[in-house]
Amino acid sequence: MAMNPDMLAAAACEQTGLDDFGSDSFREGLTILCDSLSAEAQLNPFGQMALPGAIVSGLSNRLRIVDWAKRHPEVSEERIEAPIVVVGLFRAGTTFLSYLLEKDERHRPLLRWEAEASVPPPTPETLLSDPRIEAVRAASAMVDQINPRIRIVQSEEADGPTECIGLLNQDFKSVLWEAMANVPAYGEWLFATDHRSAYDYHERVLQTLQSGGVRGRWSLKSPSHALHLDALTAVYPDARLVVMHRDPVVLCASVCSLITTLTSTFSDADHRRYIADHWTEMLARSIAAIDAFRDANPNHRIVDVRYADLANDPIATMGRVYASFGDELDGQALAAMQDHVESHPKGRFGKHGYDPEEFGLDAGAIAERFRPYVERYDIPLETMREP
Repeated sequence: MAMNPDMLAAAACEQTGLDDFGSDSFREGLTILCDSLSAEAQLNPFGQMALPGAIVSGLSNRLRIVDWAKRHPEVSEERIEAPIVVVGLFRAGTTFLSYLLEKDERHRPLLRWEAEASVPPPTPETLLSDPRIEAVRAASAMVDQINPRIRIVQSEEADGPTECIGLLNQDFKSVLWEAMANVPAYGEWLFATDHRSAYDYHERVLQTLQSGGVRGRWSLKSPSHALHLDALTAVYPDARLVVMHRDPVVLCASVCSLITTLTSTFSDADHRRYIADHWTEMLARSIAAIDAFRDANPNHRIVDVRYADLANDPIATMGRVYASFGDELDGQALAAMQDHVESHPKGRFGKHGYDPEEFGLDAGAIAERFRPYVERYDIPLETMREP
């Protein structure tokens, strides 16, 4: 089934009654994504329905953001100061750490529902009771019913912290599309293109969301930020960066398992060979990009966190993160994080097992390829199956 970008944009305009997308920065990515979905993704009937729907949803939120900002010009005066940004690497514990950060009442996480339906911005009274939450929860439940394994490999609540890819996708520069479908041509374009416009749009959404009165230091996360730290820090020069690290053999196997599970919802084809090659290369690119940013910006404050430390002693690890930024973990934040750790045991939705051989990966070759990375950050090696 061929996807027509102009028809999808028109559908978003009809759905919202709006026609101003702001800049045209999204159009090249949308066009290449549609071509790649049509030619490469091998979507099943559900994918042929769901992917165009996701595109229209992203375009619709963009239309509403642009319209809101035009009608409320004071939004542009909102300041996003020193956000905490959790980055790389894929499957290295970014979700767990972001949920701990959220427990600090001084922080302002990006919630899943408001990333998908941002306007009108939530108020302190409606942040956790807005009817849009139930709409997102219902949509997630439908996908979970179609593919129950998603709940095991990637659990994300409608009213919990989400990845920034949910905003970057609305400029059509986001690995979200690669996580939903196997789109090699789009992936190569995405790696090579300039992402500044996506982060400019990201800032406008955050400005809009906090203009409703829900404020605090933004705590954000996405492994894909590792690939675009120059663009991110051009928009947020005072960003506090937290970089996650984990055994690369486990990372490769885990991300392949995740992407295979996600894309199998929308395609019945066997894409495991492409997934193994592409996402292993994504890990290598992420490491190289982080190293290059560090070399070019030696004074930018970055905290390194090893997955093993976070898993073994999350509270002590969070205390170290706070101390690295000149803060202290105590009082309400400490108590709330301790409660979260005790009430959210690992694997409560089921065990996520993964084996590199399932994807044709050679664990020894991966270990050798990433040996300098492991040595540089003194990363503990793990067994291949989670306990």
